[in-house]
Amino acid sequence: MDVKNRNLRRSLSMLDLTLIGIGAAIGSGWLFGVQYAANDAGPGAIVGWVIGAVSLIFIALVYAELSSMLPAAGGVVRYPDYSHGSLVGFLVSVATLIAYSTIPPIEGEAAVQYLGIKGLFSSKTGLPTFAGWLLEALIIAGFFFINYYGVKLLARINNLVTIVKIIIPVVTIVTLAFSMHVSNFTSHGFAPYGFPGILSAVATSGIIFSMLGFRQAVDLSAEARNPGRDVPRAIVLELIVVAAIYILVQVVFIGAIPPGYLANGWAKLSFSGPLVDVSMILGLTWLAWFMRFSAVISPLGAGWVYFASTARVALGFSNNGYFWRVFERIDERTGIPRAAMWLTLVLGIVWTGPFPLWSKLVAFASSASVLTYMIGPVSAMAFRKHVPDARRPVRMAGLHWISLVAFIVGSNIVYWSGWANVEPLMILEFVALLVYLGFVARSKSLREDLGRHLKAGIWLLAFMVFMLVVSYYGSFGGNGDLAYPVDLYVVILGSIGFFYWGVASSWRTKALSAAIDQRDASEGEAAVAKMS
Repeated sequence: MDVKNRNLRRSLSMLDLTLIGIGAAIGSGWLFGVQYAANDAGPGAIVGWVIGAVSLIFIALVYAELSSMLPAAGGVVRYPDYSHGSLVGFLVSVATLIAYSTIPPIEGEAAVQYLGIKGLFSSKTGLPTFAGWLLEALIIAGFFFINYYGVKLLARINNLVTIVKIIIPVVTIVTLAFSMHVSNFTSHGFAPYGFPGILSAVATSGIIFSMLGFRQAVDLSAEARNPGRDVPRAIVLELIVVAAIYILVQVVFIGAIPPGYLANGWAKLSFSGPLVDVSMILGLTWLAWFMRFSAVISPLGAGWVYFASTARVALGFSNNGYFWRVFERIDERTGIPRAAMWLTLVLGIVWTGPFPLWSKLVAFASSASVLTYMIGPVSAMAFRKHVPDARRPVRMAGLHWISLVAFIVGSNIVYWSGWANVEPLMILEFVALLVYLGFVARSKSLREDLGRHLKAGIWLLAFMVFMLVVSYYGSFGGNGDLAYPVDLYVVILGSIGFFYWGVASSWRTKALSAAIDQRDASEGEAAVAKMS
C-alpha cells in the first residue's frame, strides 16, 4: 500500500467490493436509461446494451491486472502518473474528479425527479425549482454523512440496500415478461434510426453511464483485505451481473409498452417515470409502487457509493503530488479522507446548480469517464514494458490485444457522445493544461525533469485535438463532412496510432518505482505480522 495511505482501513471483502460496484451501477440508469436508449435506437437499444457491456469488459479486464498489481486509493488517477508522469496524470485527474463529482448530484436529481412532487421542477424549463434544488443539496449532504464515519459503515449500509436494489429489477423483469407485445420489437423497424442511432444510445442515453460501477473496486482497492485476489474478481463479477440485469430490463420495457403508445415512433415516446408509468398503464399498481420505492433507493444507493469514490479520486490526485496537500489527510480514527470528503460535498452541491435534466447530465459524465478510463490500457502496457517482472497476482493473457481493443472502443464511445459533449470535454482538458502549468510554476518538485514529463504527454494532447477535429467534422452531432461510416474508420485508425504512440511515450517514473517498492514492503510487513 502507498505509504501515504497507511491509515486507510483494509476492511472490504470481495462481497463488499462486488456489492459496492453493483450498488453504484443500479442507480438512476435502470429507471431512465431504458427509455432514452429506446428514443435513440428503438428496439435496437438491446444491441446497444450488449455493445456497451462488451466494450466495458475489455476496459475492466485491463483494470483487473492494474488493480491487482498496484492497489491504490483513487487508482484511476494514480496509474497514468506512474506510467507517464505529471502532465498526463494531471489531465486525467482533473477529468476524473469532475466526472466522478457530477454523479452524486445526477443521482440526487433522479431521485427527486422520480418522486413526481409538484413544485420541485419547473413545468416550463424542466429545471429544479429552489425547493427542488434544496432537496437535492440535502440528499448530497446525506451522502456525506453516510461516508463520514468509515468505509465499513458504508459497506454495511450499501450491502443491505444493494440486495434490495437487485431484487426489484428482477421482480420487474419477471412480472413484465407476462405482458410482452412481440410486435413492438419490429414496430417502425428493429433499428429505426440505423446503426448510428444504436451507437449514439451507447454513449449518450445512459448505457455506458449505467455500467461503469466496476471502477468502484479499483478506487477502493487500497481498502480491500486482499486486493490482489478480490478486486479483479469483484470487477468482472459486478459487470456480468449488471449487464445481465440491464439487458433484460430493456427487453421487457420495449415489449411491455402498449402498442398504441408507439404510433408516433420511438423518438416521441415519453414517460416521466418510464417503468412506473408502463406498470400503471398495465394495471400493475403494486409493481408501480414497488418501483417508486426503488426510484428513491436506487439513485441514493449509487450516489453515496460515487461520493466515496470521488473522495478517493481527490485523495489520489493529491497523492500524485500536484494537488493541494490538505486532501491527503486521512482521519486516523475512521480511516477516511475527510478533507477530500468535504471537497466532494462542495463540488456536489455546486454541480446541482447549472445542470439540466438527467439525460443531458449523463452524456457528459459518460464521455468524461470513458476518456479517463482509456488511459488505463496504455498504462497497463507501459507497466508490462518497463517492469515486466513485477509481481502481478492477475496476469491477463493477451493483454496487448485486450488493451488495444479497449483503447479503440473507448475512443469510439467518446466520439459517439457527439460534438455537444466532446467540445466542452476537450476545452476542459486544455483549461486543465493551463492550470497544470500554473502548478508547475509554483512547485519546485514538479519542475524536476519537467521536459520528460511534457514529452510523455504530447501524445495525449495530440489525441484530444484529433478527437476534437473528427467530432467537429463527423456525423455524430458534427457538420457531417466526414460521413458515416468513414468517420468510424478514421477514429479506429487514429486510435491505433495514438495507442502505440502513448505506450512508446511512457517511461519508468520515480512514482512507479516507489509504488512497487512500497507495495512489496507493505506485503512483507503483513506476512511477518501474520507469522507472528
